[in-house]
Formats: sequence, structure tokens, C-alpha cells
Amino acid sequence: MNSLDVFGLNPLSVLIFAPALGALLVLAVPSGNKVLARWISLAVAIGVGALAFVVFFAYDRTLGGYQFTTQTEWFTLLGSSWHLGVDGISVTMILLTGILLPLAILISWEIEDRAGVHLALILFFETGLMGVFVAQDLMIFFLFYELSLVPIYFLIDQWGGANRKYASTKFMIYSIGGTLGMLLASQLIGWTAGTFDIAELSRIWPAFNGADGAFLGISVGTVKALAFVGFFIAFCIKVPVWPFHTWLPDAHGEAPTAGSMLLAGVMLKLGAYGFIRLVVPFFPDVWAGDINIFGIHTTAAGIFAFLAMMGIVFGAFAALAQNDIKRLVAYSSVNHMGFVALGIAVMALAYGKAYLDPTNTDMMQHAVMAANGAVMQMFNHGLSSAGMFLLAGAIYHKTHTRDLREYGGLWVKAPIYGGVFIFTSMASLGLPGLNGFVSEFLVVRGSWPVFTWLTLISMIGLLFTGSYILKGIRAVLHGPFNMKWSGTNLEIELREFIAIAPLMALMLFTGLYPDWILNVINGSVVRLLGM
Repeated sequence: MNSLDVFGLNPLSVLIFAPALGALLVLAVPSGNKVLARWISLAVAIGVGALAFVVFFAYDRTLGGYQFTTQTEWFTLLGSSWHLGVDGISVTMILLTGILLPLAILISWEIEDRAGVHLALILFFETGLMGVFVAQDLMIFFLFYELSLVPIYFLIDQWGGANRKYASTKFMIYSIGGTLGMLLASQLIGWTAGTFDIAELSRIWPAFNGADGAFLGISVGTVKALAFVGFFIAFCIKVPVWPFHTWLPDAHGEAPTAGSMLLAGVMLKLGAYGFIRLVVPFFPDVWAGDINIFGIHTTAAGIFAFLAMMGIVFGAFAALAQNDIKRLVAYSSVNHMGFVALGIAVMALAYGKAYLDPTNTDMMQHAVMAANGAVMQMFNHGLSSAGMFLLAGAIYHKTHTRDLREYGGLWVKAPIYGGVFIFTSMASLGLPGLNGFVSEFLVVRGSWPVFTWLTLISMIGLLFTGSYILKGIRAVLHGPFNMKWSGTNLEIELREFIAIAPLMALMLFTGLYPDWILNVINGSVVRLLGM
């Protein structure tokens, strides 16, 4: 299984470079030949998606360690190498990326202005995503993490809505500002340890004590805390965790449909993945160490869980207050990704306590459940949020308005669209039998014994999730029909239905049989937690 190759090349390297080569090919197509550019980009995305499927199903969950690994000298002076590999967590994110990119390309066929450049940017974005998910070297991770920002910036800035300049600039300032601290922390950790290999750093950095408990004249505890903050803020912005989320509604609201699908579907997962891959194993003592805030004793994991709870509750309240369909879906992402953050907080606290005291494994079973739920929620939210933004874009391109108050009673004109809209909304809501229920249940069940009060308060957000979902359904489909649209064809197009059909199938299949993906995730979660 681990000998998989593509014409003698490592499959993970192909996943990274094939989209970039495809993007260059699309750019070489004459600007007047939009049809050829569209078909080439779709063929490349489908080919990469097919390879992602092969890698996922070839992955052997019974084996420990990383699989399909390759390591080559790259930046020897710095101690960095071209080191790639996947476990059950990263291979799940690769699968999600491979599913969503062809669908986003298909939706982007509606773009007429500089169509080739638009499609090429999406393929370049896929290169950045794949690079992050397969990187086993911290500098490679950072390189592709930064690379993923550039295509999305230009997609919003050049093809976005009326406020695209503001939204794209805000997105870039937040992203670059956050990753500056991450870069400094990465350099500090790699220079101290003498390597940027992530697996080695997970072993070396937590045990680092410096000379007589100090490093560069500063206590090691302070140095580690500062490095932790660098990573923490960068990934909180990307998830996004409250209150670092304010770039998200603007970016989602102004991005073209494909950009919104990929932002919510995959890009937000880079932050959560960074927490799981780097911050949890690098800083176990920081996560579980005592923090005194105005006489209240807590931990960094407890603070993170509090921020997650705030995101769940306030994200739901904010979504309920929206009359812009895309901003409603955008705030729903803050709400749903809050469950991911809550699950990671449980995982971090359990891992940290076990590191400080190897006999303290009381909450490990809860952590396994919460971490499984968090990773699965990353996958499930990717499906449902991409579907919701696809549907929001579909109705916008026919009506040229995102104002929910301008819709009303559209089911009579678009019954197929209405059925798809309700199905996807119910998956986002977490209806039992659909994918969202499984992952959110696992997070809540795993978090309850560890952060009982925070989990209880989070249920307020879950209650209002139903409210904003029903508000959206009522505003779009029910009530008196707005005669303004009597002469407009509002029904979902064949291309749009083809794009959302795989997402709907996976929402249903995962809801009924979650083990097809949960077993892959669980093996890596258990090994990561040292069980």
C-alpha cells in the first residue's frame, strides 16, 4: 500500500505540483478560448481529485506512523527538507480538497471576465492546500500555508462584489498579520532544535529546557509561551475563532461563488489542522499549565474552549440577524467551526495533562471522542458549507441580489432548487441521519465531562442554529411569491446540480454510515494521543 506511485513519482508530490502545472497550462490558453480553458482546468481538478481518492483508500489505517512518505534534501543550511507524508487526519483533508476543487471549477464556468486567470488561481490555490496537508517539515508547511493566501486574495479582489477591495485587503491584513508571529515562532523552534522536521520537533521541543532553565536570558517557560501565542493567534484567525473572525463575513460576502465555497469548505480547515498537527504536540505543557486571571485559575486549553463557546453562541446570534444570504452562511461557519475548536481544546488539555503526569489519563477517552468529532466536523462542514455557498451563489446569479427580503415563495418557481436547499440546510443544521449530526454529537459528548459548563452554554448556539437555518428557508422558499421574479428562471441549472449532487450524496452516506471515514480518523487520533 505504501509503494503507491504515479509514473514513478511520489503521489503526494504529484498532488502538490499537478494543480500548479495545470494552472500554467490554463494560462497558456489564448484568452479568447474560454471553453478550452474551462475543460482543461476541470480535467486537471478531476485528475487530482481521483488521485486524492486513491491515496485515501490506499491508506492503511492499521499501520502506525506516516505513509506514502518521501524525504529529499531541500534547504540543508537551515535544516529543512522536502519531507511529505500523511496520516488519517491529513488524508481526510486531502480527500475533502480533492472533492471540492472540481466542483468549484465547474461552478466557475459562469465567469466570463478573464476566465482563464480565474480558473488558474483556483488550481494554484489547490497546490497550497495540498502542500499544507502533506507537509512533514515546518518550513514546507509555512511555505504552502502562505502560498494559499495569494490566490484567494486575487479571487476576491478581482472577481468579488461591490466591496471586494475592502474585503480582500482586510483578509490579507488579518492573514499576514497572524502568520508573522507564526513565522517567528517557527524560526525560533527550528533553530533551537536544529531541525524543522515536524515529527522530530514534536519529540524535541516539549522537552527543551535550555541552559539552566533559560534561553537567550529568558526563562524557557516564557519563550515557549511566546512561541505558543505566535501559532495560536495565526491559527485562531484562520479557523476562525471568536474574536478573530471579523474578516470572514466580508471575505465570504464579497468572494465569487467558487471562492466562498473554497474559503469555507477547505481554507478554514488549515487553522484547525495547524492546531492538531503543530500546536497540540509542540506545547503540551503550555496547554495544561495553570493560568491565573484575576484570581481565576484556568489553562490555555480552558481559554481556547471559552473562545470556542463564544464562537458557537455569537456565531449563531450573528447569523440569525443577517438579511444577506451569504453573510448568514458565513456567520454559520463561525458557529460550526466553534465545535471544531471545542473538540481540539479537549484534545489539547488531555494531551497536556498526560504529558505532565503520564499516570493522568482520566480524560483520554473523552479526548479521543472529541478529537474524532473535531476532525470529522472539519470534513462535514466542508461539504455542507460549500453546498450552502453554491446554492447562495446560484440564486444570486439569477436575481442579482443577496437580500433575503427580496426573495420569498421561490419554491413555486424553483421546486428542485427548493428541495436541494432544504436538504443541504438540514445537513448544516445537524439533522440526525445526515453528516453534521455525527460530528457535532461526538464533540459535545467528548467535551461534556471536561468542559461541562462551556458545553452547556454552547447548546444555546445549537438552539439558535435551528433558528437561523429556518429563517433562511422561510425567507427564500416560503411566504408570498415576490412577483418581481415572475419572468425570471430561478430553477437550479444542470451544471449547478451536477456540482452539488456529490456533496448531497456524501452528506447522506456519511450521516448513515460514518465509519467509512471515522475509522481512518480514529486510528491517527488514538496514536497522536499516545493511547
